[in-house]
Amino acid sequence: MPPQICIDIKNLSKRYKNANYNSLDNINLSINTGDKFGVLGPNGAGKTTLISIICKILPSTSGSIHFGHKGNIKQQIGFVPQDYAFYPQLTPIQNFEYFGALYNLDKKTIKARTNNLLSVLGLEKVSSQKINTFSGGMKRRVNLGIGIIHQPTILLLDEPTVGVDVQSKHAIMKLLDELNQNGTTIIYTSHHLAEAEEFCNSIILIDHGKMIASDSIENLLIKHQSKDLQSLFIQLTGTEYRDV
Repeated sequence: MPPQICIDIKNLSKRYKNANYNSLDNINLSINTGDKFGVLGPNGAGKTTLISIICKILPSTSGSIHFGHKGNIKQQIGFVPQDYAFYPQLTPIQNFEYFGALYNLDKKTIKARTNNLLSVLGLEKVSSQKINTFSGGMKRRVNLGIGIIHQPTILLLDEPTVGVDVQSKHAIMKLLDELNQNGTTIIYTSHHLAEAEEFCNSIILIDHGKMIASDSIENLLIKHQSKDLQSLFIQLTGTEYRDV
């Protein structure tokens, strides 16, 4: 059976108001259902813009996105941003209850999923503490829990392990693998190329808003005769600084 397309992107471009250039320029991309798909590129390449458009947080300037899933697509998408998206003066339980209600989950479902998330994210012992007292790794895990409490079929993550300890990173990636094995399509950005190479089966590499490569990691490494994803990244995007 051929793979089912989850997201089909055609001629997608984005130019912000008063900008002199496109932040995304004619992106064409298909993501299959069940993929672990990496959106990679240097700083300012357009990764977050692409994810934000897929999530319908931002409108595109031109082009189209077609979803293979039926029904209310916003209810089927989970988004875990790089910036924290919770109420720090509240506890994990209170945040999960609040965001669960936003997804129209009933109280019984919210309670069951909250208890499950507290367990799998290692937050049971601090479930009644305010999040502003948490470490960076614990905050990242709360951020992830909020993004998946409604059990989305498509999960988009923007740098989900940035600034966390090894244990939290391991726990987050393990949970993402389990979600994917249970049918969730995952789209993920990261600057951790070794992590991306281990986690993703396919990637798009973008630079200056343009797609410069997209395929399975295996095929791209063979095509460009690169030993690993980091070598491929440098080969295709260069070595100049991108932080200004």
